[in-house]
Amino acid sequence: MAIDETNPRDWDAGMAELLNPGQPPDGSRDKQTNSSHFDVPLDDTPSPGGMPVHTPDTSGSGRREVIPPVLRSWKAFKTGAYLTVGGWGHIATFHTVRVLWYGLQVAWYALIGLPKLVMRQLRWWWGDQVNRLEQAAADSNDPQMWLKLRREGKSTRTFRGCFLLAEVIVLAGLAWFRSAITAAVPWYAMPIAGAVVVAALYRIGKPAGRSIFSPAVVTGRFRKLNPDIVLRAYHAAGLGHPDKPGQQIQFGSTMARDPSGTGSQVVIDLPYGKTWDDVLKAKGAIASGLDVSVNQVFLTRDPTSHRRHLLLVADRDPLAVPAGRTPLLDCKPRDIWTEAPFGVDERGRKVGLLLMWISILVGAQPRKGKTFATRLLGLYAALDPYVKLVVVDGKMSADWDKFRLVAHRYVCGVVPNSRDHDPITHLLVVLREVKKHIEEVNDFLSKLPTSECPEGKITRDLSRRYEQLRVWLLVMEEFQTYFETDDQDVNKEIAALLSFIQAVGPSAGVILASSSQKPSGVGAGDVGRLFNRYRDNHAVRFALKCGNRVVSEAVLGGDAYAEGFDASALPAGKPYLGVGILYGASDDTTIVRTYLADHTDAEKILVAARKHRELAGTLSGFAAGETVAREVRNTLADAAAMFTGEGGLSWERLAQRLAQRMPEHYADITAGAISSQLRNLGLPSVNVKEDGRSPKGVKLVDIKTAIQRRSQ
Repeated sequence: MAIDETNPRDWDAGMAELLNPGQPPDGSRDKQTNSSHFDVPLDDTPSPGGMPVHTPDTSGSGRREVIPPVLRSWKAFKTGAYLTVGGWGHIATFHTVRVLWYGLQVAWYALIGLPKLVMRQLRWWWGDQVNRLEQAAADSNDPQMWLKLRREGKSTRTFRGCFLLAEVIVLAGLAWFRSAITAAVPWYAMPIAGAVVVAALYRIGKPAGRSIFSPAVVTGRFRKLNPDIVLRAYHAAGLGHPDKPGQQIQFGSTMARDPSGTGSQVVIDLPYGKTWDDVLKAKGAIASGLDVSVNQVFLTRDPTSHRRHLLLVADRDPLAVPAGRTPLLDCKPRDIWTEAPFGVDERGRKVGLLLMWISILVGAQPRKGKTFATRLLGLYAALDPYVKLVVVDGKMSADWDKFRLVAHRYVCGVVPNSRDHDPITHLLVVLREVKKHIEEVNDFLSKLPTSECPEGKITRDLSRRYEQLRVWLLVMEEFQTYFETDDQDVNKEIAALLSFIQAVGPSAGVILASSSQKPSGVGAGDVGRLFNRYRDNHAVRFALKCGNRVVSEAVLGGDAYAEGFDASALPAGKPYLGVGILYGASDDTTIVRTYLADHTDAEKILVAARKHRELAGTLSGFAAGETVAREVRNTLADAAAMFTGEGGLSWERLAQRLAQRMPEHYADITAGAISSQLRNLGLPSVNVKEDGRSPKGVKLVDIKTAIQRRSQ
């Protein structure tokens, strides 16, 4: 229908016709409103404000974009072209490989088609239909009609017989003079004629409805959800009744496929008095009425009405479909100021997590993917060479071991061991360093002019320009173990430090990623209070499968359960590993299937991350060979002691002398590691004269200047 966009009445009438075909534009109701079938109008035209079932690709004015999204940028065009050409290439390759098989089938059906063609012509010549008509005339005792049909039949057979005889003569002539014909026509005429004949015989011999070609791309076909099934489900769940006044379930939109093409969706208006809470409680009954798994039913609250919601029924269980390997496997440098790829949601949409300014808590039962999810964020941060990583592994597992390649600080376990000595003392030193860094950042920012730092907080440019303003990521794996040590005073200090870092750290560019399988019932007194404060103040929460509702509430918070999110209700089993509820990251709470990065993948990514840091000159701390406590090793003094009259030493020679003379501290030191350590202490990397060459190294005078500066 034509719509005059300048006339509001025409526009409203046109939209009413498009959204509700067959209904009058004034929204008047059909008299048969008591029917429960969707083909009969069930309600007035839906009131404005309901969520659209299929979000149109238009602006707020309803006008489509002039330039398609695929043509707005070179990157989008390349991506679209790659997908299109790749699809064509796949189809071409698929059928090229099967050309021989297709040819054999064509030849076979052509052979079958030849006798079929002969039989068809014989039946045409004899005229079976004439015989049937003659028999019908005889049965009706009509001799005149029988004689007439007899004469017509003989005449028809004679004519057709002559035609077939001429056909046989022509074919015999072509066969007899084939040599002359071949010499008279172009060379390509005979193959074309042969192909036409074979194609015709193939068409005759091929069974009806059968194709020799297999589809290169298969699209899944699923049962179509219809309104009657939806009404049946809601009535069975006790949310409405088709015969009771005022208890009818109404549709706020037409039913359609969702934009991702993974299911069917429709806006549901409950009867007055029924609420969103009733729908959440009845989700299992709705799934039963729809005859699908509860994992295929997704309910989304409509902010315009407490009785309206969006029902999405997926074609298959989306949570059982893995998200796939992490995109970080390309090992390219990342930027902590952009979203980290985390997984995909139940609708197949990519889910990213912006780590800046947040702290995230990950909780779950053992072996449900908690460590893998937390490690994904650590791997992303590791690929940004300007992020300092502090990894604290409370369960002393191999999951975080490879982070030693890039970690500024690394603490493992709670039991003293040969590599980390006393991890509790080590942790205290690390947390004090993080606290001191936060205080120094705030002090540094307060001294910057407003022209450089107008909002008084870290920016991407400032974090690249000043080493003091680097972004830090503190990973606390199974952090509850550090609240339950044998020394209560140590517990209090650790709890106080973590609470301070958790409260003040994000604003100073310190990101926290905490994980725990025991998010409640830890500690007593001040320790228990600080533990709860540390746990509850995480801005973002990710809960995988939990044992019960209490644990789910401890991870997600009480508000999440009130909104219908319970991690204990997540499906269990191997297909659902890595499935969890992401709460607080955005206005929409989603169920996420995290990307997979196993131990081998993590090692590959971290090896690349170390190379990025070495190239950027940002390798520091533990990864550069430096110990946490300055008292254990004085790198400046040790480096100065390696000079034997030279004015400068190359990094390679300095590393060799340190390894030979102080193997207890520098057995594994490399030129890159000692270079990074000393440059982090403010020493420049300069050209030095050595064996007739001028390699990069350090001068003794610069080391002495740094020692004097530190002592002041």
